[in-house]
Amino acid sequence: MSTLIVLLPPRDPAVPSQEWQLPELPFVLLDKSGRTQRAGRSALALLPRASSTVLMVAARDLLMMPTTLPPLRGPKLRQALPNIVEDQLIQDPQTCHIAVDPQPLGGGRQLLAIIDRGWFRFVCEAFTTAGHRSLRAVPVTRCLPQAAAARETPAEVGELVNAGEPVTAGLASVATSLPGVAPVVAPDIAAVVPMVAAVLGVVVQTAPAMLLEGAVESGVPRVELAIARGLQGEGLAVPANAVNGTLGALAGAAPVSLYMLTEVPGNEPSLAVTSPARLAAHVHGASPLPFEQLARRALECRFDLCQFEFASQPWRLDRATMRRLRLPVLLAVGALVIAIVGANVQWLMLARQRDTINTAMTRLLLDTFPKTTVVLDAPDQMSRQLQQLRVAAGELSPDDFLSLADGLARSLAPVPVNGIAGLDYHDRRLEVTFKPEIKIDPDFAKRLARNGLNGAIDSNTGKWTIRNGQ
Repeated sequence: MSTLIVLLPPRDPAVPSQEWQLPELPFVLLDKSGRTQRAGRSALALLPRASSTVLMVAARDLLMMPTTLPPLRGPKLRQALPNIVEDQLIQDPQTCHIAVDPQPLGGGRQLLAIIDRGWFRFVCEAFTTAGHRSLRAVPVTRCLPQAAAARETPAEVGELVNAGEPVTAGLASVATSLPGVAPVVAPDIAAVVPMVAAVLGVVVQTAPAMLLEGAVESGVPRVELAIARGLQGEGLAVPANAVNGTLGALAGAAPVSLYMLTEVPGNEPSLAVTSPARLAAHVHGASPLPFEQLARRALECRFDLCQFEFASQPWRLDRATMRRLRLPVLLAVGALVIAIVGANVQWLMLARQRDTINTAMTRLLLDTFPKTTVVLDAPDQMSRQLQQLRVAAGELSPDDFLSLADGLARSLAPVPVNGIAGLDYHDRRLEVTFKPEIKIDPDFAKRLARNGLNGAIDSNTGKWTIRNGQ
């Protein structure tokens, strides 16, 4: 099963919904064994088709919020979520899509991801209309590399503290110092969460009038910054020369791992200010993060934002599906109509042929026996009339008693003739009863068949019933 992984740009809040457009999107196409088939940057309509499509949602479009949820499921939980988060939002919660992380945080809390419903619906419908039926959307912050210290959960840190281990030294040793930012050791180690940040490229303009314009102002580009703190994440758009200072202010005492997205399809090495090589002059201490590595981590993420009304339903017959199925449905209906018409035509031809044969048989009967007044079954009436003629002429009929008895006599050997206890003839068949001490050999039925007779034994009475075999 092939998989298409696409990195989405963030929504521009200044662009009204009726002007939303998606620029060319970087993608990776993997086959069912996980090998890279294609990688590039393409418009939505030209993206390759795959069995499933994974969308990496921009960090700026998501608000990650831990909270305690009531014990509800399905539609009831969906109705309750806006009331749970309304105190934490400036935007009307009814206009937001809220997804629940299946992985609990501990302490009865779960993580929520909040995104503008209009934008999310626009993206999902755009991909569905383009033929991508099985959709899955994951936060791009969940696709970042995990920090080394992130493997120690708060519970594990507490166990180390109780055991008297030097946790402070352990956490300080894994911190990545950013140039120009002094590392700080916090007194409350259990509350320190390592930070993973990634520069995902320059800010992409999504306004129709600015799609072809650059994103560089005064020589310093604004970049997309995705930040992950454990399971939570956030996103910022900051000038490239302010990335290190911003991360230092946000991290505080937490260790920071900084990455820069590289090998993005379509971003060939160039002298442009927005190229990764030129961005490295503004962002210091960043490790390279290949785009394919980011995309492959999206496959491992189990937090699917397509929940509730956005849940993937490949079987749903929407307009896009009906447009694709129009030709096959028309072909199937046409084939069914042709089959029905063909069956009826063949039936009419066979009925006409049957009537012709019946007319010919009736004419033959009336020509042969003109005194016949009523014709019900011409073949049967012809057979009976011929039989009557044979009897009147003194000829034996094959199913007469004498004919059957003669055939039986020729078929008896090696059964002795005096072994017959009785013969009974009626309804054109001969019933033979052998004496109890006579054993009939297995070839008796074959000898009857060679003499033009059919013989069968009645297991209840032991009698043989012999008929004409013609």
